[in-house]
Amino acid sequence: MHIRAERDDLVNVLARVTRAVAVHSSVAALQGVLWEAKDNRLRLTGSDLDMTVRSSVEVEVREEGNALIPGKLGAEAVRKLPPGVVNIRTDEGKVEISGNGPEFNLRLLAADDYPRLTEVPKPSKAKTVDGALLATAISQVTVASSQDDARPVLTGTLFESEGGSLRMVCTDSYRLGVRDLEGVPAPEKPSLAPARGLRELSRTIGAEDLHLMLGEREANFVSEMGSLTVRLIEGTFPNYRQLIPASYPNQLRVEKAALVAAVDRATLVAGDHIPVRLELGDEGAELSVLHQEVGTSSERLESSYKGDKLTIAFNPRYLSDGLAGILDEEVLIDVTDGLKPAVIRGAEDRSFFYLLMPVRL
Repeated sequence: MHIRAERDDLVNVLARVTRAVAVHSSVAALQGVLWEAKDNRLRLTGSDLDMTVRSSVEVEVREEGNALIPGKLGAEAVRKLPPGVVNIRTDEGKVEISGNGPEFNLRLLAADDYPRLTEVPKPSKAKTVDGALLATAISQVTVASSQDDARPVLTGTLFESEGGSLRMVCTDSYRLGVRDLEGVPAPEKPSLAPARGLRELSRTIGAEDLHLMLGEREANFVSEMGSLTVRLIEGTFPNYRQLIPASYPNQLRVEKAALVAAVDRATLVAGDHIPVRLELGDEGAELSVLHQEVGTSSERLESSYKGDKLTIAFNPRYLSDGLAGILDEEVLIDVTDGLKPAVIRGAEDRSFFYLLMPVRL
């Protein structure tokens, strides 16, 4: 294989594809990026089997061929070359990466060991989704997904139908993020996609229009930038609907920016784990922290409250994560009592809500 291309073009496409490359794997081939040069087009593939990113770029192909080049190392070698034209040439188990003076000679990985990946279905069968809308929805709900691989179902994002439109749901059993995308066609049956892979969507193939295809074993996202494929998680997602009360007797209304700033200040004392308290009453809300080894913090929030006087406490990081997903200027916090889950949502936009378990005081 021998190609010539602009360094910046290669840097851009490699930065996206290498996000799917396995950093540590018992299969050495998965630490590489598969380069395929044909018809003045370079196609690149990176995969750790759970997530696969494919992209391509126009290049000058002087000799067609395939090569498995170490992913991170190859990408860094290209990035560190001076701007301008880059030459990539493979020969006898090595790849020469050169341009405007500097030259790298790296050992190739065994291309025969690279797994056979299923091809991405034709986008003609896909649902078209606004890329920015989907990226926002992913960022809103995936903060509530679990990082514990021992419970794989909780590391996923549920795609299901709600009133004929797409609903996305994540939970780690302490909090729950739910986002409805009105007008986006729902899947025929629920699917569970890994949140980790979905977070890479905007960093890899994010574009104005995305084509979404949910299959039996994989979810495929396709744009003009390439494709992202994630392997679906097997298992049954928890029955989250039973956690959501039909109504709440108590409600706090507060400016989002003011509450975010107050929680941020309280975190100076609270850290990540000491709960922040909301004392709710006729005069609105007071936010406070008591940390035996550090000290205290308290401030009254300009807010309005309807309901019984009560105190409820939350993990500060979890509370901040939920507030970050609210797009309205005002936030509503619906509360039953100090022991039952509260729901955080925008005052106007009802397409997203965040259910958060309180901390027992």
